[in-house]
Amino acid sequence: MTTLSQASSGDNCVVLEVAPEPVELRNRLYALGIIPGSAIQVLRFAPMGDPMQLKVSGSFISIRRREAEIIQVEIQ
Repeated sequence: MTTLSQASSGDNCVVLEVAPEPVELRNRLYALGIIPGSAIQVLRFAPMGDPMQLKVSGSFISIRRREAEIIQVEIQ
């Protein structure tokens, strides 16, 4: 178990938990489909390492590493 911010390009992950605080960020991540049990594929990172591009439920999204720090995942 680790945070999504520690994942590497090409990793496939399963979301275990999204931290309850800050509430606004958790709600935003839930709206993007990042919920416990969802599968995430880390596609790539911007040249400076931030943001990271993810594939979640067939959608492509980008989030910052500091946002990914509140997402606990299991790397498959």
